[in-house]
Amino acid sequence: MGAPVGPAPSGLAPKPLDQLPRLARDTTEEDPWPVSVLSQKYHDAVARWPGAWVEGQIVEINTRRTGSAYLTLRDNFEDISINVMGFRAFATQAREFRQGDRVVVHGRPDLWIKQTRLSFMADRIKRVGTGDLKEQIDQLRRKLKGEGLFDAENKVPLPEFPRRIGLICAPKARAEGDVITNARLRWPTIEFSVVHAHVQGPQCPPEVVEAIQKLDADPAVDVIIVARGGGSFEDLLGFSDESVVRATAACVTPIVSAIGHEDDWTLIDLAADLRASTPTDAAKRVVPDLVEQEGIIQEARMRINARIQNMVEGETRLIEGYANRPSLTKPQTMLDKPQRLVDESLVRLDIALRRIVDDASLTVEKLQSSLTALSPQSTLDRGYAVVQTLDGKVVVSPQQVQADQDLTLTVKEGRIETKVVSGQ
Repeated sequence: MGAPVGPAPSGLAPKPLDQLPRLARDTTEEDPWPVSVLSQKYHDAVARWPGAWVEGQIVEINTRRTGSAYLTLRDNFEDISINVMGFRAFATQAREFRQGDRVVVHGRPDLWIKQTRLSFMADRIKRVGTGDLKEQIDQLRRKLKGEGLFDAENKVPLPEFPRRIGLICAPKARAEGDVITNARLRWPTIEFSVVHAHVQGPQCPPEVVEAIQKLDADPAVDVIIVARGGGSFEDLLGFSDESVVRATAACVTPIVSAIGHEDDWTLIDLAADLRASTPTDAAKRVVPDLVEQEGIIQEARMRINARIQNMVEGETRLIEGYANRPSLTKPQTMLDKPQRLVDESLVRLDIALRRIVDDASLTVEKLQSSLTALSPQSTLDRGYAVVQTLDGKVVVSPQQVQADQDLTLTVKEGRIETKVVSGQ
C-alpha cells in the first residue's frame, strides 16, 4: 500500500499513490490525478530540463531582501517576459544591476509545486550593455528637454475651481473609479468627460494622443487627467512615447499625469503641468476640498463679522464721545472763548484809542503854544502896532510915507485910520 498523497478534505481519505494512474494518458474522468500529483509530475519533468543562458532587459528588479533577488526579463525584440529568481551568490551579483540594464543570465527552469508556477532559477548574471529601451528614453528625454518642452515657464496653472475634468484611462480601469470617486467625495458637483484608451501596448500612444487632442478641443473641459494604475517598466513605455510627450506639452488645457505609483516615472510626467503620484492623488490635487472650502468661508465670515462689529463699536464710542462733549450738551459754551476774545479786544481797542487821542491832543497843544508864541497877535497884545498903507503895505521906514498920507494902524483890539503930519 502506498502513502497518502496529502491532507484530504474533511470526510475524504486520499488514495494511496500505488492506486493512482501511473501516466497522464491513463487518467480518466472517474480516475483523475489530484492537483498535487499533477504539480509534482510537472516539477519532476521540469527538473530534467537543461540549464541555459538567456538574454534580455531588466524591466523589474527587487533585491531588497538579503540573500534573494527577483527579476523580470523582457525580450529585446518581442513583447515577451520571464520571471527570474536566485539566491546567495546570484543575489549578491544582482545588486549591481538596475532597471533597464541588458543582461545575460544562466540558470535552470524551476516549478514551485505550491502554486504550480514556472520560473527561471538563476545562478549567474552578466551585463551585456546599457538597456536599449532605457537608453532610448534617456536620449529622447535629452532631446525634448533641449527643445524646451519641459521648461517650467511653459507650465499652465491648474484652475482653482474646475467645473469639468477630462479623464483619459483604460476602459473599466480601477484608475477611473479612483479618480471619479475621490474627486466627487471632495467636490460633489464636479463633472467628467471620460475618454477611454489603451494604456499599454502599441495602441497606447496614438489613442492617448487622440484623447488629449479631443479633450483639449472641448471648451467645457477645465483640466485633463491622464491616469493609469501601476505596472512594470515595459507596461508604462507608451507614456514615454515622443508623440504622447509632444501632445502633452502642446495641450493648452492644464494637464495632469497620474501614471503608475509614486516611484514610477515616465516622460509624460516631465511635460505635464502637474505630476501626481497616483490617480487618487491626482483627484485630490485637481479639485478643492468642500469641507476645507466651507471652513475657509466660515472663517472669512467670522473675520468679516468681527471687523464690522469692531467698526460699529468704534463709531459708537466716537459718537458717544461727541455727544458727551460740553460743546453739544451746552452749546453756549462754544461762544465763551470768542466772547472773551471780543471783550478783551474791545478793552485793548479803547485803551489804544485813548492813548492815540491823548497823544494827538498833546501834540495839538504843543503846536498851539508854538503858534501862539510866534503869532503877530501876541506882539500886538504887548502894545505894539502895525502901520500899513491903504494898499496894505507895512511901513517900516519914515521914508515910505509922505505928509497928509493916510495910514492904517493895527493894534491889539482893532484898526485905527490916521493921517501923516510929518515924517523924519
